[in-house]
Amino acid sequence: MKKYKKTDLESYTLGTTLTLELLNKKIEYVKRIYISSKQDKNETYNKILEICQDNNIEVIYSDKIINSLSDKDNCYVIGVFQKFSLEIDNSKNHIVLVNPSNMGNLGTIIRSSVGFGINDLVIIKPAVDIFDPKVIRSSMGAIFNIRFMYFDSFDDYKNSLPKREFYPFMLKAKTNLKDITSIDNYSLIFGNEGSGLPDSFLDVGTPLIIRHTKNIDSLNLDNAVSIALFEFTKNNF
Repeated sequence: MKKYKKTDLESYTLGTTLTLELLNKKIEYVKRIYISSKQDKNETYNKILEICQDNNIEVIYSDKIINSLSDKDNCYVIGVFQKFSLEIDNSKNHIVLVNPSNMGNLGTIIRSSVGFGINDLVIIKPAVDIFDPKVIRSSMGAIFNIRFMYFDSFDDYKNSLPKREFYPFMLKAKTNLKDITSIDNYSLIFGNEGSGLPDSFLDVGTPLIIRHTKNIDSLNLDNAVSIALFEFTKNNF
């Protein structure tokens, strides 16, 4: 077992809680579980063993493999799983990320999206790998609750859909986020962490801006997505 590469057919969870989430949500893809001798024999540990036993999942005790795969001293359980593909639901609302480049941001956005009840994620290439263990870890396991698809271009995504509302988030937009009355069947679109969306998105749907003071030039991507998610879903809670 070697450290993750994008071309691998498998990925893995780093940590006890993430591995239990994997077993609870995507057990059909789980290949094997590695456990360190340092792992406490606590309730979570016993639950992992019970699930593995009931589903004939191999459990391997190996400090060597744990240490080779994890950069953290407190990682004592690793779950290896087959990569999976789940088509997005076109009848649901979507988060669209155009060329995301930061693994931590992607994981945080996935967690926020699931938290606000939007479980369909579109990623426009080029982009980071959603199965990188760093993305999985920063999502806190929320990745196992979503449907996602990669598209070669935004036009490929747009042309695959029935009619829906598009809301690109841009600093050059004229419409304030707070002035939008949310409706069903929409896509919230966000650009790269460094460059944002290109100006061509000013002609896509209804571009929106999140107003803030002039003391900063822009919000972090994950913060902007969370604010947009809250505003569009606030009536659901």
